[in-house]
Amino acid sequence: MTRGFASDNNAGAHPEVVEAVARANTGHTRAYGDDPWTASAVARLREHLGERAEPFFVFGGTGANVLGLQAVMRPHEAVICSEFAHINVDECGAPERYVGCKLLGIASADGKLTPELVRARISGVGIEHHVQPRVVSVSQSTEYGTVYAPDELRALADLAHAHGMLLHVDGARLANAAASLGVPLRAITADAGVDVLSFGGTKNGLLGGEAVVFFDPAPARNFRFVRKQGMQLASKMRFVAAQFEALLTDELWLRSARHANAMARRLEAAVRGIPGVRVTQPVAANAVFATLPAEAIPVAQDAFFFYVWDERRSEVRWMASWDTTAEDVDQFAAAIARAVASPR
Repeated sequence: MTRGFASDNNAGAHPEVVEAVARANTGHTRAYGDDPWTASAVARLREHLGERAEPFFVFGGTGANVLGLQAVMRPHEAVICSEFAHINVDECGAPERYVGCKLLGIASADGKLTPELVRARISGVGIEHHVQPRVVSVSQSTEYGTVYAPDELRALADLAHAHGMLLHVDGARLANAAASLGVPLRAITADAGVDVLSFGGTKNGLLGGEAVVFFDPAPARNFRFVRKQGMQLASKMRFVAAQFEALLTDELWLRSARHANAMARRLEAAVRGIPGVRVTQPVAANAVFATLPAEAIPVAQDAFFFYVWDERRSEVRWMASWDTTAEDVDQFAAAIARAVASPR
C-alpha cells in the first residue's frame, strides 16, 4: 500500500521495534509486568524523564489520557484544555464517561494554551454549584502541529499549581516536540513542572503502546488498580515493554521523530510555491496544515489519502511519519500541484 499523509498511525512498526518484540518472544515469563523487559523499560524511561518518574504501560493513547486523568480527579472536577484537544474532540466522550469530569474547551488560533487563556477559565472555585477546575491539559505537540517551549509549559504549570491544580500533557507526539525543540524529553516534562504525562509510542514507530507517567508518587500509588479496572493492563506486558525499551535505546525515539519532522518541513517547502495552496500553521513537528481549493481536495486524495481538518475553510492536515521518504514527499507535492491546476 502506498505510504500516505493521513496519519502517523498509518505507518507500520519500526524494524528495530519488531526485532525487539521477536527477541522477547522466547520461553515463559511472569505476566502483568512482573518481568525483566518491563523492569528494563521502566529504567529506560527514568533515564529520560528523571528518577521521580513513575511509568505504567498501557495499550493506547485514549486509555493513557483517560486513566491518567482519572487517577487525579473526581467527577465534580473539570479539565481546562484547548477546544482542539484530543480528549475534547477525538475520544468519543471517554473522559466524560469514565472520569465523570467536565471539559472546559478554550479557543486558540494555534491550538496552544497560555496562562492568560487558562486564567480566564478558572472560576467558581469553592462554589458548590459549579464544577471545580482541577487539571490543565495540553497536547505536545498540539493537534495543530504547534509546539510548547519549556518556558511555556513551566508558565502553565506554575499557574496551575498556584491554583491547586495539576498540569497534564497528552504526549502522543512528545518525541516530535522534543526533536523540534532540540531538548531532552525531561526538559518538556519533569523539568517543566508536568504532573501527569501520556507518553506516546504508537505514532513514533511502535506496534502499539503508550505509558502513563506520574511525577508525584501519590497518584502513582494506586494507579495499578486504576489501570486494571480501566481494562488497560496487558497480561503479556513484556511485548509492550520490549517496544519501549527499543524506542529508548540508541535514540530510536529521536531518530524517528527527527526524520518525520524533516519530511514535514520538506513537504511545507514543496507546497508553498503552488498557487492556491496556503500553509496555515508554522511547521514545528511532523504536521503540515494548509488550505487549497475545495474542488482539488478529492482529486489529491485519490492519489494520496489524507484528512480534511476544517471543511468550512478547505483546510487539510498532512502528517509525515518515521518511514516517510523524500520520494513520497516529492510525489505527493506533485499530486497536489496537479490537483490544484486541474480539478475535476
